[in-house]
Amino acid sequence: MDSGNNSSDSFIKKDIEKFSGKIIAVANQKGGVGKTITAINIAAYFASYGYKTILIDMDPQSNATSGLGFSQDKIKISTYSLIIYSEDPNKAILNTQYENLKLIPSTKQLSGAEVELVTVFKREFRLKEAIQKLEENYDFIIIDCPPSLGLITINALSAAKDILIPIQCSYFALEGVTQLLNIIDMVKRSLNVKLEVQGVFMTMYSRSNLADGIINEIKNYFGDKFYNSIIPKNVRLDESASHGKPIIAFDKNAKGAKAYDELAKEIISRYKNQIQKQGY
Repeated sequence: MDSGNNSSDSFIKKDIEKFSGKIIAVANQKGGVGKTITAINIAAYFASYGYKTILIDMDPQSNATSGLGFSQDKIKISTYSLIIYSEDPNKAILNTQYENLKLIPSTKQLSGAEVELVTVFKREFRLKEAIQKLEENYDFIIIDCPPSLGLITINALSAAKDILIPIQCSYFALEGVTQLLNIIDMVKRSLNVKLEVQGVFMTMYSRSNLADGIINEIKNYFGDKFYNSIIPKNVRLDESASHGKPIIAFDKNAKGAKAYDELAKEIISRYKNQIQKQGY
């Protein structure tokens, strides 16, 4: 994949070793906010910059899997196998048609995992145990979470180091986000002390006084956790997903493509700033 412009040159093959093991969960229990499209596209852009990236589909709807061109009917080993049977995650990895981008797929079997995990020992850490076998091989591990706050999401948050929260530009933008933040705080206190909200960003934006007011409200609420990159309403994003392709491969000149390129670069820039502050 090619990001389509020279502005990404500073990201390609530069400081890659510093990003080893960045595990990012894309989470929001509110459906229809662009969570899976975000997971697919930031993974694709990271890969296009030269970072070894793997997308882990933890949503029983399997939209990230189909969004990269795979049919769940043909999948033999999935995230369900990882968390229920402790299957070797390396056996589940699928090579996508894009350089540096791999996928661990999901199937509808995962929908039953919530019940099956109830009696499993260390049930909150099943995904973490699987990811530990992959961590050193990838610069970025992206986890697409389901639109719920059950055990599957808890597994993702227990495994992740950072969280990205997409928020739709709508009147009910903050609805449910407080609950998500409470769950994140609970997981951090009891299961994963390293967990942090890396950032929040707005999706499905169309220009209006209401949308602009909502953005200002979210920005004021989250402060420096707010990403300046805003994802617009863009039919090409939906079309790309329906064709099983990230937007960079479907239409790299679309408004949605440019927005996700900017978001991915902003995420990496913040990581680089954090690294510099830590003195690495």
